Order: sequence, then C-alpha cells, then structure tokens
Amino acid sequence: MLLYLRLLKESFNFAMNALRNNKLRTFLSLLGVTIGIFSIIAVLAAVDSLDQKIKSDLGDLDKNTVYLLKFSFGPSDVPRWKREQFPNVTYDEYDYLKKSLNGVDKMAFNLFTRNENIKFENQTVSDVRVTPTTDEFDGIDGIKIEQGRFFNEAESNAGTGVVIIGYEVAKGLFDSNEQAIGKKVRMYGQRFTVIGVTQKQGFSTFGDSRDNAVFIPMNFIRRLYGETNDMITPAILIKPQKGIDMEAFKGEITQKLRNYRGLKASDEDNFFINVLSGFTDMIDGIVGQMNVVGWIISGFSLLVGGFGIANIMFVSVKERTNLIGIQKSLGAKNRFILFQFLFEAVILSVIGGIIGLVLVWLIAMVLSKALDFEFVLSFGNMMLGAGLAGIIGLISGIVPAVSASKLDPVEAIRSGM
Repeated sequence: MLLYLRLLKESFNFAMNALRNNKLRTFLSLLGVTIGIFSIIAVLAAVDSLDQKIKSDLGDLDKNTVYLLKFSFGPSDVPRWKREQFPNVTYDEYDYLKKSLNGVDKMAFNLFTRNENIKFENQTVSDVRVTPTTDEFDGIDGIKIEQGRFFNEAESNAGTGVVIIGYEVAKGLFDSNEQAIGKKVRMYGQRFTVIGVTQKQGFSTFGDSRDNAVFIPMNFIRRLYGETNDMITPAILIKPQKGIDMEAFKGEITQKLRNYRGLKASDEDNFFINVLSGFTDMIDGIVGQMNVVGWIISGFSLLVGGFGIANIMFVSVKERTNLIGIQKSLGAKNRFILFQFLFEAVILSVIGGIIGLVLVWLIAMVLSKALDFEFVLSFGNMMLGAGLAGIIGLISGIVPAVSASKLDPVEAIRSGM
C-alpha cells in the first residue's frame, strides 16, 4: 500500500513537472478535457436549475388540476381550422359544473386578457399582466400574499373594484416605506382599491412572473366588456379532491359539458380538458431530451480531450525512456511503470476537469446575480465531472502506459544515450 501511495506521489510530481516545463503543450492538451467537462456540467447544471425552477413554480399547484377551455396545451389530433371554431367556455357553464360536478375541491372561472397599464398618482407601471378570476383561484393557484388578502366570494360575485398587485408592481407604484394596502390605483379608466400584495417570485419559467401581475374580480371585466370580447379567453380551472380517479373525473366533466351544450353522440367534443400532470410530463420529456443533447455535444469535446491526454502521455514516455530503462534495470516491475504513467494521465485529466468545474461555478455565480435566477451546481454534478475526467484520463493513458511498461530496459537506456 505504501508503495502505491509513493507511486501516486511521484506520478503527481511528474504531472506537475509536465505542467511547469511544457506549459503551452500541456495547456493545449488539457483544453479538450476542460471544455468537455465544462460543457457537460454546464448543461447538466442549467437543466437541473431549470427543472428546479419549474418544480418551484408548479409546487403550489395540484398536478391533477384541470384547465377546461377551447384550446389544447399540447399537440392535438383535431385540425386547427376546427379548433378555431370551438366556442369559449362560459360563466353559465362554470356555474352549472360547480353545482353539478362531483369530486370537486375548488373551481374558478379565469379570464386570459391583454396586459394593461396601472397608475397611482404620477406613477405608472406599464404592460402589467391582468388576471380576472373568481375567489377560489387563490386556493387553486396557491398565490402567496405578503400583505393583505385575496378577494372574497362577495367581492368576486359583485365584481367589486379591488385588486391584488404583484411585488414589482407595488415597488413601481409606491415608495419603499409607503403602505400599499388601501391605496386607490387606476386601470381601465376605473379606480381599484389595493387589498393585497403578493410575495416576490422572481424569474418565472412560464412567461411573466406574478411580480408583474395583478388579480381582480372576474365579474368586473364581465360587466365592463361582456364574455364575447375578442381580447378575452375564458377558462374553467378545477381542482379535484385528493385520491380521485382522474379518468372517471374527466369522463364526468366531458359528459356534463356535452349534455349542457347539446352535443349529439356523433358530434366530437368542442372543448379540451387539459390536466396539469400531462403538461408536467411533457416538460420532463423536454428536460430529458436537453440532457441527452448536452451529453452528445459534450462527448465530442471529451473525445478531443482524450486524444490530447494520450498525445501528451506518448510524448512523456518518449522523453523519459532512459529513466524507464534505469528503473527497470534496478528491479522496477512492469506494473510499477504502468501505474506510474496511468496515474499521471489520470491526474492531468482531473486537473483539466477541475478547471472546467471552476469555470462552471464562476459563470453560475455571475449569472445567478445578473439574471435573478438561481443556477444550481450540485455536489452530485461536481463528483460526476471529476469522475468523468478521471475516466477519460484512465482510458487515454492506458495505451501509453502499457507501451512504457513493455520497454526493454537495455534498449530504453541505450535510446537515451
């Protein structure tokens, strides 16, 4: 054991000498490993960070949440021209399903509409995402309120002029020490009383963040524009009870809405039941594909890096042929010579890998601060990078190490004279 520890130490010294004595050659040889490890770990870190952010954004949503509307969240067999003729879901349909559908925990009627400007005195925040909805939306979407509250059922039904504003909207309208609750803001030429401010969310993977959004009672917009306005797309959000059979639940929604719309048995459904779990499965598939593509691209860099390590090891064997002959003439066994060069190759490769990991860590730190998005470089990915670098060194160094171990001591000493 002590022999191999000494051998490892000597191999490390040889590797360091190679770095000191042939800086440019060694740098160019290690560059491939550095780029390869950097590429793989950067892709894995970016994908892990994106995956973590998606799970965080969807963390408060039940994966069985149903979005019932005229559009499909994913690919559909229904031709586009036919989908465009589908009617929007209506408030009456929402009211009917809320009263008759079994197994419902919460149900909300939501309107997707255009962005608006919001004003307070001389301050204006532009392009704010407006979400008109009913009171139970809070229990479905899991909005985190930092100050105040969400609107209640009475305010929702009456279409009262109240509003919950996002963190960035509040920051843009009011001074840092100014209380937002109770203030009167203007949208749609109307006054709204601020009753809540959401917690800071930061960057969102699904478009605009809640930080730049406001929530108002849906009946306010219905009263102002009606339900047939082109700038409004209604949707019914349904959160089922825990442990429910989703296929049976979707079947009941389909049956009741078909009956309400008077569709015949031969008629196709003119609506889509989008379940959030299907969307998250699609996201998981995309994340998996990104990982595969990253591995393929980075694999070419690692291949180049492997050739670079093999090249420097062949040169190292040639330069130390005389020394190898002396070692063997003094009784050094073949495996001693083999491990000496093999350890050196692994050490050089790991050095290149560590440089790649440090670069990923530095870039992740800079981007996390610049983009308000947390890039995660996990311990597992760091160990994976170091392990891959070691494997590349092992594979690249095996042939030069074997060739060194098989040298004839007499010929090796003579060649160095």
